[in-house]
Amino acid sequence: MALPTAASAGCYGCYTPPPCPTCYQRQVAPPQYRAVQETVMVAPGAVVAHRTPAQYRTVMVPQTVMVAPERVQYQQIAPQYATRQRVEMVAPAREYYVAVRPRCGSCGY
Repeated sequence: MALPTAASAGCYGCYTPPPCPTCYQRQVAPPQYRAVQETVMVAPGAVVAHRTPAQYRTVMVPQTVMVAPERVQYQQIAPQYATRQRVEMVAPAREYYVAVRPRCGSCGY
């Protein structure tokens, strides 16, 4: 089994281990982010009961009668929503090597 050498990899006259700095240049791609908008609930909906007690009046001296019975009214409160924006990473930073063009077209150096 033959291992690739610097000469077989296109790195002429270079005795440093791959990737050699004269044949390959290190490139760094920064991390990429994006803004995401999402709808979130700020306050949940609710039902509030309002109780009204019964009303009584004295009609004649010894007699008290009910004029209006006890009531309960329900008030519906809708949930409240808001749009929240957050930033999330799409791709982390990465490092890769790019082949450097030879300085001389005829000899490769």
